[in-house]
Amino acid sequence: MKTTPKKFNQRQSRESGFNLVEIIVAASILMVSLLSVVVIAGQSITISHRSLNTYIASTLLEEGAEAVRTVRDNAWTNISSLTAGTTYYPKFTTGTNVWSLTTTSSDGTVGVFTRTVVFSAVTRDGSSNIASSGTPDSGTKLVTVTVSWTEANGGSISKTLSFYITDMFS
Repeated sequence: MKTTPKKFNQRQSRESGFNLVEIIVAASILMVSLLSVVVIAGQSITISHRSLNTYIASTLLEEGAEAVRTVRDNAWTNISSLTAGTTYYPKFTTGTNVWSLTTTSSDGTVGVFTRTVVFSAVTRDGSSNIASSGTPDSGTKLVTVTVSWTEANGGSISKTLSFYITDMFS
């Protein structure tokens, strides 16, 4: 009879050891699963934020293009008098509801975004096609609107929209 309790104690001790190993394995699996969920959630938030910023930047690009068209519609001299290669900033004056282009950088700031407009001269070849060299076309300008911002991780991002604008009212 004395041998039975000894075998029972050894079996109970061995089962306790297996139970401890099972608990450690289960806890490890649970920790890895929870950590994976936290990492995926963090990446999802980062991607969502970047996507939102990209969407806002694209609307600011389109608004910048519309601002340039509005300035042109008021008078072609508002465009033709600007210096090629100079950075301009679209500014909307709420008192008069008028768009203008200024060289004051604070006018280009919209939240975390900076919007710029640069004009370039256009030349045409002998067939009146836009070309890299040829006769200057004073009635056409190449417009480049850029929106840039800094992401939370410190990375700088910019989006650009380029188009031609012409003196269509003269």
